[in-house]
Amino acid sequence: MKAVAIKKYLPIENPESFLDVEMKKPVPAGHDILVAVKAIAVNPVDTKVRAPKDKIENEPRVIGWDASGVIESVGSDVTLFQPGDEVYYAGDITRSGSNAEYQLVDERIVGHKPKTLSHPEAAALPLTTITAYEAMFDRLGIDRDGKDAGQSILIIGAGGGVGSIAIQLAKRAGLTIIATASRPESSQWVTDLGADYVVNHRKPMVEQVKALDIEYVDHIAIFNDMRHWQAAVELVRPQGGIVSIDDTDHPMPMGGMKLKSASLHWEFMFARSMHQTPDMVEQHKLLTYVAKEIDAGNLKTTINLVIRPINAVNLRKAHALIEQGNVIGKVVLADW
Repeated sequence: MKAVAIKKYLPIENPESFLDVEMKKPVPAGHDILVAVKAIAVNPVDTKVRAPKDKIENEPRVIGWDASGVIESVGSDVTLFQPGDEVYYAGDITRSGSNAEYQLVDERIVGHKPKTLSHPEAAALPLTTITAYEAMFDRLGIDRDGKDAGQSILIIGAGGGVGSIAIQLAKRAGLTIIATASRPESSQWVTDLGADYVVNHRKPMVEQVKALDIEYVDHIAIFNDMRHWQAAVELVRPQGGIVSIDDTDHPMPMGGMKLKSASLHWEFMFARSMHQTPDMVEQHKLLTYVAKEIDAGNLKTTINLVIRPINAVNLRKAHALIEQGNVIGKVVLADW
């Protein structure tokens, strides 16, 4: 099978940072399904894993954690899917990735693809959707179905992949959404997705939020980096919560959190698959829920750019775009 792989960890400008290779087609067993990959998306985690380091792989390594495709065959313990089903998923960071014609993935972290979306449109969603869903509903404890309607959430880094789906999920939950964006095009993007207010995260955020006549925010989601920690602590309401997806070296003083009895949560969407948690199947359930919401017209894909075909040259282009740090929505590659 065709695949795009890594042998050396090099700057993305280096033509050997990704290589077109031929690999043996895998065979599913147990809970695994074998997916014929039709489209993939690129996320910041891809660039972090691929970042330059003094390491050489003995065998070509395939990364990538967003895909949409068609099931070719299934393992003996599979009960949720059958060959021919169209699926979408983010996969498992401890296993071979989606930058290949065929991929093995555990059925419990896979969802039925939205029927109304193409494979590229669907591939844009899984990793960011799982991250946003778990961050808001599992970590912060917001009720998905509207029992917390009227509460507020500040989404920092709202124009990226995670923020783009988080805005939509928060809107479905009935929250008042304050989104951050720093450019006219990203401000328009988050507004179109449903943000009630937009503030610029490159300027002092506390003053901007308070100027909206909002003293405190019930929930805060940090979806870029922890440079905004102090502002988040100042803005979160007493007994409110902050969730972050950033592994940071920035200082995080906790005095303000203690005085407010506020909670801090970490979201890492690979935790369930990495640790084989008993509730792994929750990712299957949430992806299936989102697919139904999309097909009902309540949510939409966050795709913003499609590059064809899937090969080393185009994957380098996609990684370079992500590393620039100003991508709106998701970058997807399609077709082999």
